[in-house]
Order: sequence, then C-alpha cells, then structure tokens
Amino acid sequence: MSSDSQFCHEKGLAFLEARSLTKTYQVGSSAVHALQSVNFTAMQGDFVVINGPSGSGKTTFLNLISAIDRPTQGEVLIQGVSTNTLSERQLAQLRKDKIGLIFQSFNLIPVLSAAENAEYPLLLQRLPKTERAQRVQAILSEVGLADLGKRRPNELSGGQRQRIAIARALITRPKLVLADEPTANLDSETGAQVMDLMRRLNEEHCVVLLVVTHDPEVARYARRQVRIRDGRLMEGEGS
Repeated sequence: MSSDSQFCHEKGLAFLEARSLTKTYQVGSSAVHALQSVNFTAMQGDFVVINGPSGSGKTTFLNLISAIDRPTQGEVLIQGVSTNTLSERQLAQLRKDKIGLIFQSFNLIPVLSAAENAEYPLLLQRLPKTERAQRVQAILSEVGLADLGKRRPNELSGGQRQRIAIARALITRPKLVLADEPTANLDSETGAQVMDLMRRLNEEHCVVLLVVTHDPEVARYARRQVRIRDGRLMEGEGS
C-alpha cells in the first residue's frame, strides 16, 4: 500500500455518512419501502462491498449516495455537508467534481474511441486540452490499455470496456467512486481481473470505493462488507 493510502487510513477521516436514510415509493395505493432507516459511514480510502439479491435496495442506495435521487427521509453527508441542503445545480457540480460512477453495462459512447470516452468527463470540467491529454495517457496506462486508446468500444472485449469505464470514473480524480454490479457482464476470470484492478486503484488513489453486487465472490476484495436485504443494511453479513 502506498504512503498516501496509509496516511488516509491512519487518519480515519469520515468522508461519507448516511443518517436514517429512507426511500419510499408510492405505487398506486401502496407504499414500497426501498430503503428503511439506513445508517452507514465510510472513511476516506475505504473499500466497501454491499452485497444483496436483486430488488434488495442496492441501486436505490447508490442513487441516494450519488445524489441522483433524494431521500424521503434522512440525509447523506459528503465531507460533512448534507446533500439535502444543496440545489440541483450544486448537486450536479458535486457529482461532476467528487463522484465517479461505474456501471454494469459500461455506458460507453459508441462513436467515441476508448481515449475519448475516458476524456469525456474532463470536457465537462472544461480542462485545457494539454492537461486532458496528459490525464488520459496516464489513466489508460494505469488500467493497462495505453495501446488501445484509438479503438472504439465495439473493438474491445468486455473486460477492456470495463477498464475504460473505470478509467473514465477515475480521470476527474474523484473522492468517491460508486460501482453498480461492475462484474455482472463479465466471465469469472475477467471479473477477478477487474476487481484486482479496482482494489489496486483504491489503494493508490485513496478514494472511497463502494461496490454493490449480488455476487458473493466480489466481497473478498473489500476492506468491509455489508449486506442489504429488504431495504435494510447489516454490517459484516452475507458472504
């Protein structure tokens, strides 16, 4: 582990908190409780796997943590600031600057090359062209795809596409990375390679990494594991 990562964990800095987080959807005359009074804390540099079956509330939890959705009750605090107090514009800025997202379907733009897909978030940040090029080259090297930057997504394997998705999530140097079923569309060997990469990048970049999955094999890569079932979180269960 790098010295930066050791510093990160020794300080034990709380980056993310969920307090009594609740999300209820109204379906006709019935109330569906997707999350129920969830409390959760992640320290700077933490790597947490949230394991649970389909429909357990995993994606709802990620959507609330990433401020894509707002809770019915409770709050999410990022570096001590409640997302409930932020405007839609401020939430968009928060996602752009501090949060990286990795999806199970990769969500790459087909008409862009691998390098251009990785670069895209930097365009939203309006970084100068020279700095963008330097960051793209560096992150593609980190994920082992320095020689494939000109290929389009349909010219890459599933594992290579997920590596580009990881590069895109990390290129803005976020403090929090959320991954939704990152190995779901990969074979077991490729999935293991992707999780090895994510664990290494978590240590080297000292980001908070939250991975939600229904795959129990993914849990062994984490520092911590929690299980989600019926909208409730249980620490240390579900391996």
